[in-house]
Amino acid sequence: MCRHLAYLGPPVALRTLLLDPPYSLLRQSWAPRDMRGGGTVNADGFGVGWYPRDPAPGQRRDGGGEPARGGGTPVRYRRDTPIWSDPTLPELAAATSSGAVLAAVRSATVGMPVVATAAAPFADGRWLFSHNGVVRGWPDSVAGLAAELPVRDLLTLDAPTDSALLWALVRHRLRAGAELADAVAGTVAAVTGVAPGSRLNLLLTDGSTVVASVAGHALSVLATADSVLVASEPCDDDPAWRPVPDGRLVVATTSGVRLSALVGA
Repeated sequence: MCRHLAYLGPPVALRTLLLDPPYSLLRQSWAPRDMRGGGTVNADGFGVGWYPRDPAPGQRRDGGGEPARGGGTPVRYRRDTPIWSDPTLPELAAATSSGAVLAAVRSATVGMPVVATAAAPFADGRWLFSHNGVVRGWPDSVAGLAAELPVRDLLTLDAPTDSALLWALVRHRLRAGAELADAVAGTVAAVTGVAPGSRLNLLLTDGSTVVASVAGHALSVLATADSVLVASEPCDDDPAWRPVPDGRLVVATTSGVRLSALVGA
């Protein structure tokens, strides 16, 4: 299992999301408050992805909608060590600011490799993705779904893990033209159908919108007038945090948060 978060809003230093809060991802790596049966330590790697610049005034993502919080391709920093042991992260996080961020700390499922490429966020083009949970019956349960993917996608998985395959399934839908919400919801429904009991908290962003599924793990949302933070658990004691019920799909922008039923979860 893992802990993850996504932020959209005015540019902030990465350390204000990852390191500074009293219950930051740093603390959640060794003292999570709501793992729900998924272990107690997230020490098998971490990663952060951020969009390095804001777009020109009026610039929109493909298809219109919310202005992008960061332009171009996101930057990633991933390691296979505990977040607390990395000597570079504090300096990097203090010196880097962004208005769109996705980050995660990892607790590897038994038998899956501990390598940097297995740590979220996974990326392709403008998309960043993370998974908190486990696919039951791996790998046999999802072999049929994997067989529907292009062979090249299977040969180039970031790692031989359930999370990397989930990303390939989501990405395949995105490349076919699906909206972010449909790509996440469709993947959750398909995997739940063949691997019931899986924990499928997925997190996806394109720098303008954050989409999250709540299927077996905790998720909370903190929305302000100009920002939104979606996280596995609250990073502080702000009373404005709102837990998201299980079986929900979250679509969040800086303009608001929408919840809907997650079919099949």
